[in-house]
Amino acid sequence: MSAYMIAVCEITNPGPGLKKYSEESARISAGYGGKYLVRGMAGEVIEGDLLQGKFVIITEFPSMEKMQAFYNDPEYQEVKKQREGTGTYQIAFCDGI
Repeated sequence: MSAYMIAVCEITNPGPGLKKYSEESARISAGYGGKYLVRGMAGEVIEGDLLQGKFVIITEFPSMEKMQAFYNDPEYQEVKKQREGTGTYQIAFCDGI
């Protein structure tokens, strides 16, 4: 069953580290079967203000196990340090239907 990683990000201090993180995390997640479904600024927010001005990423993985393996991968954990100090990140893992 597919699983999804949903990230809502408020970028307050973009820089070269964030660009490197974005590129490397995409490469590593692809190795676990990760595929971006959404990756960009929230479009038209029609209710509430949680997503206003936020960057939204939805990544599909073949299974919860693959998604967890990606997130816990030592290489990803090292690359993740590149985003420190760049903003606030809200991340959730969700099972598919």
